[in-house]
Amino acid sequence: MSSPTGPASGLPVRMPRPRQPGRHRRPEPLVAPEGAPALVLAVPGAPSAATRSLAEEVVSIARSELPGLDARIGFVDGDDAEFPTLRAVLTRAAEERTARFEQAVAAGLEVKEPDGPVAVVVPLLAGPDSALLRQIRQSVMDSRVAADLTDVLGPHPLLAEALHVRLSEAGLARADRARLFTVATAADGIILASVGGEEAVQAAGITGMLLAARLAVPVMAAALDQEGSISSVAEQLRGSGSQQLALAPYLVGPEIDPALSAAAAEEAGCATAEPLGAYPAIGKLALAKYTTALGIAPQPQGTPVR
Repeated sequence: MSSPTGPASGLPVRMPRPRQPGRHRRPEPLVAPEGAPALVLAVPGAPSAATRSLAEEVVSIARSELPGLDARIGFVDGDDAEFPTLRAVLTRAAEERTARFEQAVAAGLEVKEPDGPVAVVVPLLAGPDSALLRQIRQSVMDSRVAADLTDVLGPHPLLAEALHVRLSEAGLARADRARLFTVATAADGIILASVGGEEAVQAAGITGMLLAARLAVPVMAAALDQEGSISSVAEQLRGSGSQQLALAPYLVGPEIDPALSAAAAEEAGCATAEPLGAYPAIGKLALAKYTTALGIAPQPQGTPVR
């Protein structure tokens, strides 16, 4: 028989394992707070089945990172039939929150009337685009719903990682500089293509510096939506000694016609990688914008530069 101070008769007793103190302690899993606002992903560009699939994958990543998250998709240029507009998604979220409260009151439960934002709207944009952000802001205002609008996803080290991966998938960069294998088609100069004018180019340049550190090659940002910007940057890179150029779209994908990126690459005489798409970092950054807006979690940390 055991006593409170230990085992009797020398018999072993399994004692509870103490929690590990300090910075190495395993963090408690984060879950969405009860009654938390919805995360509404604002998807720009012309809606399509491919765009919807991409957006669904992004919100799926966000849900996997934060169990219990209410994540929805609103299309900036939707039709409210196959592709629900951002305005309609926000209106429905507000109606559902009101209905839940009224049902709880009718059931005799003591519940507090909901307050605070109904949703946190996260633009599916890697960098700033004043025209698209104006559309998103107008949709939020037209909904007459209390909703917070976050900044765009970048710049961020995780986007530099995503660009690196897309370039390596296209055979335009080494997957890992720490491994001494060569890629015959690896570029020795990268054009980081953004949309949104000069502000977007400057923001892309910050991520470009992080990408340059990863690849150890020059990276310069240029605007896809400014005539001659891509070819001008290509000339600058060639003038500084780069011969094999690659275009890396600093875009999630839906915000621009893919043909524009391909045409710019052809004009500049360089190969091109795929847009960022539903790379896991996109879902994590969308969630980080949401949790930071609510003050429930820190921003995700970027991976170390190799």
